[in-house]
Amino acid sequence: MTIQSELTYPDRVDPDIRRFVDLVNAAYAEHATGDPADLAGRRRIAERVRERWRAGGPAMHEVRDFAAAGLRMRLYLPKAQPRLPAMIYVHGGGWTLFSIDTHDRLMREYAARAGVAVIGFDYSLSPEHKYPVALEEVAGGIDWVLGDADRLGIDPARVLIGGDSAGANLSVTASLLRRERGRPPLAGMVLNYGAFDPEPTESYDRYGGAAFPLSVDEMDDFWANYVTAPAQLRDPLVAPLRADLAGLPPTFVAIAECDILAGCNRAFAHKLAAAGVAVEAITYRGATHSFLEAVSIAPLAARAIEDQATWIRSIVGG
Repeated sequence: MTIQSELTYPDRVDPDIRRFVDLVNAAYAEHATGDPADLAGRRRIAERVRERWRAGGPAMHEVRDFAAAGLRMRLYLPKAQPRLPAMIYVHGGGWTLFSIDTHDRLMREYAARAGVAVIGFDYSLSPEHKYPVALEEVAGGIDWVLGDADRLGIDPARVLIGGDSAGANLSVTASLLRRERGRPPLAGMVLNYGAFDPEPTESYDRYGGAAFPLSVDEMDDFWANYVTAPAQLRDPLVAPLRADLAGLPPTFVAIAECDILAGCNRAFAHKLAAAGVAVEAITYRGATHSFLEAVSIAPLAARAIEDQATWIRSIVGG
């Protein structure tokens, strides 16, 4: 296992990431409806707030929207080349918010920097759709991508999966479900500040305040939205830190130092390694939850994506 750490000043947020967090928080305050129970309104606001951060970035040879396997999908082709390696990307948002639109720039960055096709999945959101709906949709979407690889122009032997926060959770749990069902593992996993277990760690006390983009109460609400009953939070297909991780594919874990999920991500990286999985885990000093979305203004975010792109190319080419 390769685990790098930049932990030096544990409470200092990178200035560019701080600017990103402050701008996002100000945008939420500007659009706030005053009714936290209005879920449709919260989703509209989340999409609006993220518009600035999805703009710009790399141009693609082709971007194609379509529906398949019960999912809305988006295919990004960075170049006209047959049988490209590919990464399926599962967006975050606590299983409750966001979409392939909010994560459009991030997926284009991966496609351009790694030289791979990217297929974004829009899964059904909670609390309207509880576990295991999103998990089964992602697992079914993987099967469809592999089965229709020729039509997509990708190489089915070189397909990874990745995601951030709740999307990282779904990337892992879909991989566990594939193992449970006797399907072969994907080529790799790219996991960004994932939600792998609801149990609080030391990071909760340090980074759960209003100065950070993900609060303890918000994360607790996301977990509660996702499941039907609290007992499901102990299910390894909900909280994969509790799973047997043997046989999972090589994994890159991006850990945001100033994030309530940092402790959970460090524990997950160590458990992967203990299970014999090849792991590269990097803790990015001064990074917060969602920091990769700041790529337009933060060199730290750009460097993290480039680290992952280099790793992706080492796994599947590009």
